[in-house]
Parts: sequence; C-alpha cells; structure tokens
Amino acid sequence: MSQPVAVFPGTFDPITIGHVSIVQRSLPLFSKIYLGMGVNNSKKTMFSVEQRLAWMREAFPNETRVEAIAFEGLTVELCRKVGATYILRGIRNSTDHGFERSIALMNRELGKVETIFLPSAPEHAHISSTIVRELLANKADVRAFVPMHLSPSGL
Repeated sequence: MSQPVAVFPGTFDPITIGHVSIVQRSLPLFSKIYLGMGVNNSKKTMFSVEQRLAWMREAFPNETRVEAIAFEGLTVELCRKVGATYILRGIRNSTDHGFERSIALMNRELGKVETIFLPSAPEHAHISSTIVRELLANKADVRAFVPMHLSPSGL
C-alpha cells in the first residue's frame, strides 16, 4: 500500500524555519506534501503570492515530494483536487491546539479528511509568520527565524 498524500495549508507570509521543520519531520509519513498557500484577497499580506510561492519552493530545492501551490477556498476542496487524505498542521502551544482542533473536526465532517497535528520542535515553538512580519516592520534581523535563502537579501 502506498503512503498517503497530505496538504499543509497556511499563508506562509513568510515561510519560517518552523514550517520547514514540520514538513521535514513529516516526510517519512507521506508520499507527497502539498504546501497549500491559501489566497484570501480580503487578508492583507506583507509579501505577494508570487514571492511567497518562490520562497516555499526554494525551501525544498531537492525534495520532489514537496510541492508549493496557491489555492482559494476551503482546504478540503484543495485536498479533493490533489488527492490528499490528510491535512498537516504544526502546533506550537495549547492555544494553537484548541483553534486547530475545531477546524480539524469541521474538515473531517466536510471532506472526510483527517488532520495530523505535529508539535513544533521546542526550538521553534516561539516562531510564527506574524512575529517575523512584526520584526521586519521594525527592521529587526530575522535570519534566525527564516530559511537561509530568505535572508538577508530576500527580505
């Protein structure tokens, strides 16, 4: 029996080393992981869709089992489109868990898709795209929080 396919949804504005860690640690479980970059025109992002997709692709240059794609709409619809039976989510803390659990239950009901929660590595539990954006807005050095290809000239 072949390994299942997963979607790891997010805004990835920008992708962080926490995102990369979740994907790398999950690769043994799946034949393919789609990084599903949700595009919501009503949500303000710091970086363009094209830039975020480029960074996501550059984060896994030699890994053919990871593919970055943009999508609109529900994650379960993306799962149907790409044949994914799992949604992958990283959990940093109990707040994340409570929020993500509700979404996971809804996705299971709507799309018959299971969600796999993977705890963040302890050294990444404090990192989020939101915090990286705030640091960037205040001209702070973010090299410790993003994949090396994003810094220093990429951001």
